[in-house]
Amino acid sequence: MLGPEKLKQLADAALAHSKAEQTEILLRATDTALSRFANNAIHQNVFESNVTLRVRVILGKRTGVAESNDISAEGIKRAVDMARAIAQLQPENPQNAPLPPPRAAPPVNAYFAQTAECTPETRARAIEQICRAAAAQKFIAAGAYRAAVHENAVANSLGAWAYHVGTIADLHTVTLNDAGTASGFASDASPDARALDAAQVARTALDKAQRSQNPIALAPGEYTVVLEPEAVASVLQYTAWNTFNALAVQEERSFVRGRRGEQLFSPLVSVYDDGNARDTFALPFDFEGTPRQKVTLIEKGCAQAVVYDTFTARRDGVASTGHSLPAPNLVGPLPQHLFLAPGAASRAELIASVARGILVTRFWYTRVVHPLHVVMTGLTRDGTFLIENGQVTLPVKNLRFTSSYLDVLKNTRAVGRETKLMHDERAAMSFRAPALAVDGFNFTGVTQ
Repeated sequence: MLGPEKLKQLADAALAHSKAEQTEILLRATDTALSRFANNAIHQNVFESNVTLRVRVILGKRTGVAESNDISAEGIKRAVDMARAIAQLQPENPQNAPLPPPRAAPPVNAYFAQTAECTPETRARAIEQICRAAAAQKFIAAGAYRAAVHENAVANSLGAWAYHVGTIADLHTVTLNDAGTASGFASDASPDARALDAAQVARTALDKAQRSQNPIALAPGEYTVVLEPEAVASVLQYTAWNTFNALAVQEERSFVRGRRGEQLFSPLVSVYDDGNARDTFALPFDFEGTPRQKVTLIEKGCAQAVVYDTFTARRDGVASTGHSLPAPNLVGPLPQHLFLAPGAASRAELIASVARGILVTRFWYTRVVHPLHVVMTGLTRDGTFLIENGQVTLPVKNLRFTSSYLDVLKNTRAVGRETKLMHDERAAMSFRAPALAVDGFNFTGVTQ
């Protein structure tokens, strides 16, 4: 961990070298410790420490961006000069937005020393619980335990400076039978490594794997489903990306364009984004240094606000909500700390409410079919079961689905009261979500 003083020195050095009209410096430092396991044994133990410097310069209506992980004095100068050279080669953009002025973000304590100092021995003890439990029941466990420290700092030539440090610990496993025909998934995540419950992860994954043996094939069609939190996280991710993104609205590719305030979803559904919340992996400012605002996307089924960065906010004559991604960015502003508000039902009550349907642990290999309506296709995986008369009965062969995630939120009939914190490292997103009971989910094929 470099700390705020060192990162401020690096940012100041870059700003001092820049001769552009406006300059932004984004510094991201990560220390990541990772233990991977397979076949009931740890097979990889790695530690990576990296710092990236991203320079954005504005020359009139031209912008240039360069990135490097060389933070020596020469490396910093080289990155600044490269950004300026790139800007000089760009065509003018009349919509080019100036950098945001300084705005202080409230501090959020998201750092836990126990995560930052998580040793290989600590990770091995947690993994041992999973592997021993799997071996005792003649199953095979694979997965990973990651403990990371993330530092983010933003400075610009207008006087902005923001720094935040947070930690992430996550543990996940897939357990399989010897033939590889039955599997179960489970995970746990927290900013505090001490909160991870390896024994519970093992129990959940093994229970699903044991019950997944000798699955039956169900005919494709529309079913009532109970989606567990990992599947709900997929719904939130792609709905947020394609629907509640100001750029998508402005480019007329969002379902809520011109429909905000309408009852478009189940009144049981409320979704918001809050990067300052203490029960997520907080990051209180975006990659322009703008404080993140809590934004309600759906309130009791009514479509509400969308998220903005500086560029899209300027187009609409509003303030940024603090949801910029690192420049250059063609995707638009994105919610990255999503919450689906809990309901009143326990998991058992969700299942009991279904006369005939399917319990889904998680989705896999999801792809967008129709962005406007967030029609997705993908597979169920690692625990798919038939529900009959309010009881989980038989395992089901994994199914391919082609269904609108907007319809999932529209056809939600019950919402669970227990929420789960999850983190997607590739998407750089966190989720806190309950399970959902949903009518009319469309399955289009059966795996062989």
